[in-house]
Amino acid sequence: MSAARPRLLYVTDLAYQARGRRYCDEDVFLTSRLRAEFDLALCHPLDAAALMQSFDGVVVRNSGPVLGYRKEYEAFRERALQDGVRVYNPLTGRADMAGKQYLLDLSAAGHPVIHTVDRSEDLHLLPEAERYVVKPKLGADSIGLRILPPDALPALADGSVLVQPCVDFAYEVSFTYIDHDFQYALYAPRPDRRWQLEPYRPTVRDLEFARRFIDWNGLAHGIQRVDACRAPDGELLLVELEDLNPYLSLDALDEAGQDSFVAATKRSLHRFLAG
Repeated sequence: MSAARPRLLYVTDLAYQARGRRYCDEDVFLTSRLRAEFDLALCHPLDAAALMQSFDGVVVRNSGPVLGYRKEYEAFRERALQDGVRVYNPLTGRADMAGKQYLLDLSAAGHPVIHTVDRSEDLHLLPEAERYVVKPKLGADSIGLRILPPDALPALADGSVLVQPCVDFAYEVSFTYIDHDFQYALYAPRPDRRWQLEPYRPTVRDLEFARRFIDWNGLAHGIQRVDACRAPDGELLLVELEDLNPYLSLDALDEAGQDSFVAATKRSLHRFLAG
């Protein structure tokens, strides 16, 4: 590192309008706390490639979906990997960071994931349902998501979309990890209000479920969020493994919970930069 206090470039889109969430508030809070131990500068994701060489590390946080600037994002990834820039989360993630192919792979391998296919010849592998979810393979934040009847699927399942049965789940729940350590869980008691979250006390079985996907992804450092739904049979099914820029919903935690998360983030960043 080039200074006594590590220099971090914190990548965020403060102006991004997320449904049900305020990215800017979360990043203002988190950076205000990280400044106690790091020299910080905030930048828009489109500026990260040009600025990152002047810092000891790059922290990608609430940067929004990369759909609107995929060419620039790929250039950032390529340059960071080529120049050995320390990016947090590391750019080796196998989940959302690399697209949605992992849902197909995990589903085909028999993991507890919502059944997922992408081609018409595989539609028979899905459980029968009255409605199905169809979403772009390169989608994010529910952009392009549609709910359709079975007869609409063959014409759409061309490899560019994911097709899943509509699961009549009881609720969605998210498990947040730093490195490989569980931090907290939140859930939406009402399925129609995804971002009205409350603290959730996970069971040992719940944590075993979430941990298997953290272990599968293999990231030694970083913040990940395991999103799942409680299926009608009572079991959890993976909805998404967010390893690029997971929104943390820190406003749903009490002060002690926020303090604990910030402390764990600081420790993780110090380990990451020293490695």
